[in-house]
Amino acid sequence: MKQNKQISTLLWGAVVLGALGVFGSYVAAGPERFWANWVLWFVLLFTLGLGSLFIVALEHLVNAKWSVPIRRIPERVSTLLLPAIPVGLIALGAIPVLYPGARPEAAHHPILAGKAFWLSLPFFSVRTLIALGLCILGLWVLVGGSLKQDTTKDPAFNFRARKFAPAFMAIFALVITLVAFDWISGLTPEWYSDIFGVYVFAGAFLSGLAATVLAVLHLQDQDRLEGVRGDHLYNLGAFLFAFTVFWSYIGFAQYMLMWYANFPDEVIYYKVRLVGAWRVITIALAALHFVLPFFALVTREAKKDPKRLRRVAYLMLGAHVLDVYWLIFPVLGTKPHFSWPELSFALFFLGGILLWIRGAMQKGEDMPVGDPFLREGLEFRL
Repeated sequence: MKQNKQISTLLWGAVVLGALGVFGSYVAAGPERFWANWVLWFVLLFTLGLGSLFIVALEHLVNAKWSVPIRRIPERVSTLLLPAIPVGLIALGAIPVLYPGARPEAAHHPILAGKAFWLSLPFFSVRTLIALGLCILGLWVLVGGSLKQDTTKDPAFNFRARKFAPAFMAIFALVITLVAFDWISGLTPEWYSDIFGVYVFAGAFLSGLAATVLAVLHLQDQDRLEGVRGDHLYNLGAFLFAFTVFWSYIGFAQYMLMWYANFPDEVIYYKVRLVGAWRVITIALAALHFVLPFFALVTREAKKDPKRLRRVAYLMLGAHVLDVYWLIFPVLGTKPHFSWPELSFALFFLGGILLWIRGAMQKGEDMPVGDPFLREGLEFRL
């Protein structure tokens, strides 16, 4: 108990210290850098919560039984979508500053003029509100219903969730595409990629999966997930391994097709990221997001080794942060920015995220005890 209070105190201290730096960065570093950091952490917070909710919906969609004992973990992580709402609403202040399509001069741009209505601040805001509202709907049905089932023991929730899951997949596809094209590629609206939404989906799912792995291992260390075994960990490790490859495939396919076609309006996106210090970050991203986790999890035993899974999960979350940084920060110029403003934002948001997750881990049962398939899930063996 004393240790928990000390951790909470440290996290609150990080939030307060980070908040002071965040407010100071607007004046000292300028509005463009402030808003680039704010959008970065909004996208990270939103994709982490949405990726976790996707895991929950996927279980209901395919009627998986093995994951029932650990389903409460991604349900809790997905509640990060709630604090993402005010963060996203504040992020709308970045539109006139960072997004060229929302500026008055866009009406005279040969390419942006045809996208003027879509890229305008009012319609951008409407799409963001719709995306946030659809996420709340998903949380209410899938997470709220699951928590309620703990007390009601009503098996009808499983049928409702399974019927809603296909609809949520359509919602998810729409929302992740809006986030990808509006908040990320909207920074360079002259550029486009048909598979960019899939790329962002892969990163979101991997981040939610990594957070789930870390939370499961943490609860196991506290003896709060009795019955969750190595076979459950193996499946989580297999998903991590598979989607590491999938993310790499989509990222390389996008680059290869544009490099081969060599159209000026496409290759400019990568040209910025393949010169100077950005080249180093690009190479580091490939190593951290693919090479290291691939070889770390390539064997069967590695996929259920708690120590290795924990290291890879931390690595994947760090790689996701670097990935979003690589996607967003080139809008500020050819030189990467990382100093006290970025550190302040990291302290503020990471401290807040960890405090939220710590609180979420105390709500409800650690397993969906009202689910009629829980026993079957605990008896799962490979």
